[in-house]
Amino acid sequence: MSKSEYDAVVVGSGPNGLSAAIVLARAGLSVVVLEARPTIGGGTRSAELTLPGFVHDIGSAIHPLAAGSPLFQSLPLSEYGLEFIYPPIAAAHPFDGGTAAILAGSVADTARTLGADEETYRRLFEPLVRHWPGLAPDVLGPLRFPDHPIDLAQFGLNALLPATQLARRFKTTEARGLLAGMAAHAIQPLTNLTTAAIALVLMTVGHQRGWPMPKGGSQQIADALASYFRSLGGRIEVDRPVRTLADLPKTRAVLFDLSPKQLLSIAGDRFSAFYRKQLERYRYGPGIFKVDWALDGPIPFAAADCDRASTIHLGGTLEEIVMAEQQTYDGQHPDQPYTLLAQQSRFDPSRAPAGKHTAWAYCHVPNGSTVDMTDRIERQVERFAPGFRDRILARATMNTAQVEAWNPNYVGGDINSGIIDIGQLYTRPTLSLTPYRTSEPGLFICSSATPPGGGVHGMCGYQAARVVLRDSFGLATPVVLTNR
Repeated sequence: MSKSEYDAVVVGSGPNGLSAAIVLARAGLSVVVLEARPTIGGGTRSAELTLPGFVHDIGSAIHPLAAGSPLFQSLPLSEYGLEFIYPPIAAAHPFDGGTAAILAGSVADTARTLGADEETYRRLFEPLVRHWPGLAPDVLGPLRFPDHPIDLAQFGLNALLPATQLARRFKTTEARGLLAGMAAHAIQPLTNLTTAAIALVLMTVGHQRGWPMPKGGSQQIADALASYFRSLGGRIEVDRPVRTLADLPKTRAVLFDLSPKQLLSIAGDRFSAFYRKQLERYRYGPGIFKVDWALDGPIPFAAADCDRASTIHLGGTLEEIVMAEQQTYDGQHPDQPYTLLAQQSRFDPSRAPAGKHTAWAYCHVPNGSTVDMTDRIERQVERFAPGFRDRILARATMNTAQVEAWNPNYVGGDINSGIIDIGQLYTRPTLSLTPYRTSEPGLFICSSATPPGGGVHGMCGYQAARVVLRDSFGLATPVVLTNR
């Protein structure tokens, strides 16, 4: 490895690593990003997994948090090839019998579909959507005194609740199921405190910005970030694994876009005993089992609204989803797993040959599971889309071990890089007011194991880079996010 000197080195080229690198480069620092794989992107990579011409998102697929990210909104990513496609409906939640609840463009549009819960839905989400531009930096950051304390307090009163308790405000099966499908993105029992938060954030961002997909695949997010970073003078080196600190160039600061497990392996002997013990106690949550399909035609959903949505939550009623997520957390494999499905090719023809389609789905499984969930996932799709299996041309699957091998940040298949429950909501990865700082001066962590956690938004990297600027370079002026 070149021993050239840099002001800062970023290890890992996921969205958080690239975001941190951009913030540092914008401040005038010389920065290099080291990526162990031959392709950049971390969880935002795409490839032909099944048949030639069928482009699949290996990791993340639909990006409400990217669209709503205060950092990404401040960057000229469209000038570097990133184009988002916005389906007519952000997400759909089908039920038996051919009906579906939907997350539509506006609060009013969604509320009108919920019958007796129309007014309850409006009262819950209208203030959140109205205040979200000011709330977003506080919600998507570490624990600190907020810029908008009253608005954040009002958000927190609902966000701290278990999703099951928030759902009690609704009367209809449709509203309760829609909320449960959103909350299940938390990948933990919906009876846990704070599980309402992920539902509130995803639905608010959906009303604010929609749930888009990048044209051509999620790889385009990483490529746009990388291209902008290079335009600032940054350097990226692929096929450059970092196994020890000796593998690094000379530098004043190192930011690791890695899990605590990897960080311990690389630099554990440099940390204090107390900090090292906290990393060793860091908890990972359930993993995922993923399936990608090449299809001979679009998925034949019974509910017409599903044809207009990029994201489909397959789980049925609130009670079914609560049971499936609890079973998974308890180490079981549900017969009817809550399944997240994306159908990108309905809205992005570049993903498949003419007349053909792709689909992407995963369900939650116990951490480290090697059980093949293909049949259970496909039965769940067939339940709401009779005839689906007849359209399968090819499939590719990944169990938790394969997910971790593809991206070592996903320990045991945990795509959030650590469970985000009440015990780790603001103690990721350690109990600290500055969780991006390690016990060793000059070494920092910027992965989704830090606040605000999982999702393609770059805010972990942004927040970590601000700490680096202050600690290692004495630049006290914060980097200001400005909407473009």
